[in-house]
Amino acid sequence: MSRSCLSRCSPACLVLLLLAGCGDDGVPEVKEWMTEVRQQTRIVIPKLSEPKKFTPFTYGGGEGIDPYNQKKLTAAFAKLEPAAVNGLKPDFQRRREPLESYPLDALRMVGTLEKAGLNYALLQVDKMVLRAKVGNYLGQNFGMITRVTDSAVELKEIVQDASGEWIERPAKLELQENTK
Repeated sequence: MSRSCLSRCSPACLVLLLLAGCGDDGVPEVKEWMTEVRQQTRIVIPKLSEPKKFTPFTYGGGEGIDPYNQKKLTAAFAKLEPAAVNGLKPDFQRRREPLESYPLDALRMVGTLEKAGLNYALLQVDKMVLRAKVGNYLGQNFGMITRVTDSAVELKEIVQDASGEWIERPAKLELQENTK
């Protein structure tokens, strides 16, 4: 057959041609071998093990204290809250300011501005420049600005130490010169 004829034949035709070439020469030998293997093979079915005895669980907590009792929850949370030895802790009830959404390392001081006798720090975050003055909060560690100078913004952060107590930690953002 020529190549063009083979390319025009469907795959089913090719399979039929290949099967037509096979003969019955080896079939009796294969049948004999399969019969022999069947006779020698022994079917072994393992015994099933006894099922484990099921003992039902009886819930006896119905008579106990309700785990969702409000008084019990309040007492548990009071135990978890660290006892402030120095009385210092952040004000969780106040409204968060926009600059508290960013960590200190994401903020850059790019300048200062004096308006109506107040010094403002110009802080860049992402592509925005925002102003901040003494008393504003910034950073994610409850940082409050304590001083604004021409070259830096000083702040105090309130963070938890390893024992869970709140402590004050000084921080500073220094003026970043434009490096472009």
